Amino acid sequence: MSGITWAYAINQWKPQFDDFVRREQHERALKTMSIAGFRGVELTTGTGRWEPLGNPEQLVANFGSLAGFRSFLDDCAIDRVSSWFWNSQERSMEHLTGPLSPLQETDLPVMVERAGWYAEALAELGGSVLVVRPTPDAGDVPPLDDDAIGRLATCWQAVGRRTAEHGIRTALHVDFLSGLRRGDALDRLLDRTDPDLVGLAVDTGELAVAGIDPVGLIRTHAARVQHVQLKDALAVDVAEEYLQPHAHWTVRVQGGAQEVPRWFAEPGAEGGLVDATGVVRALVDIDYAGWVVVESDPSPHPAESALLAGYLVQRELDPIATGSAATAGA
Repeated sequence: MSGITWAYAINQWKPQFDDFVRREQHERALKTMSIAGFRGVELTTGTGRWEPLGNPEQLVANFGSLAGFRSFLDDCAIDRVSSWFWNSQERSMEHLTGPLSPLQETDLPVMVERAGWYAEALAELGGSVLVVRPTPDAGDVPPLDDDAIGRLATCWQAVGRRTAEHGIRTALHVDFLSGLRRGDALDRLLDRTDPDLVGLAVDTGELAVAGIDPVGLIRTHAARVQHVQLKDALAVDVAEEYLQPHAHWTVRVQGGAQEVPRWFAEPGAEGGLVDATGVVRALVDIDYAGWVVVESDPSPHPAESALLAGYLVQRELDPIATGSAATAGA
C-alpha cells in the first residue's frame, strides 16, 4: 500500500488576482482536479476579497463557515484540503499588517499567531501541512550567516510548536530565489531545528531551476521530507541571477537575462528537466507517507495542465507508488 496521496494546487488557476474570484470558477477548477484523479487541493494564502480562498476569514465570508467550504469541496468530489502554502512576507489586509520577516525577531509573535490561525483552519478542513517560505529572496537580504540561521531556526521552531498544537506539521519550502540555496545554508538550518517540529517541503521544479537534484535532496534528507510539490522545470538559473535585488520581478516574472518565458510546467512536459518517475521511486524508497501536490506554477491553460498531470499520475506515477508498475522494482 502506497503512503503517497495525490493532490493538486489551486494556484494553477490564478495567473492574475481578478481571473479567479467567482464561485463557479472555483467549482470548475475543483471538478477538473477531481476528474483528473486528485482527491486533495492545496490552497495558497492571500488577502482581501480578490483572494476568496486565501485565508480562513475569506473562506467564512464566501462560504458561510469553514464547514460550508468543506461541504463545497465534497460537492466537487474533493475530499479535503491537503495543505496551505503561506508566505509570511505578503501583506495582510485582514490584520492590517505589512510583510512579516522570519529574520526579524520583532515579527515573531505575530508570525506564530498567524501560523496558528491557518493551522487551526487547516485541521478543520482535513489537512496536515502548513508549507512556509522560510526566508526572503537571497538578493534582498545579506548572506545567511550563523546569526541569521539562528534567527530563522528560532522563528520556525516557534511556528512548528504552534501548528503542532492543531496536529499540523510545518514544512520549509525552498524556492529558486531562496538564500537557502547558498552553500550549506539549508543543512545548517535543518541541523538547528527539531525534526518533530520543522520538516522539509520538496518542490521539484524550484530545486531543478536552482540546479539542485530533487531526487538527491530527497535521499539526503529523507527523515525531514514532510511534503512534496511535484512540477517540472523548463530552464536553470545558470547565471545565479537569484542573487540580484528584486529577483522575483526581474528573474522569476520577467525571465531574467535568459528571457525565460516560463520557468515551470506540469510534470512530464516536453523539455522538462525533472525526472518525475525518479522522484516517486525515491519517495517509495524512503517510505514517504504524505501528500504529493502536483502543480505547474501557474499554467496558462490550467485545466489542460491538470488533465495532463492526472494522466501521468494515473498511468505512470501512481503505479510506481503502489508497486503495481512492471518497472517499479527496476
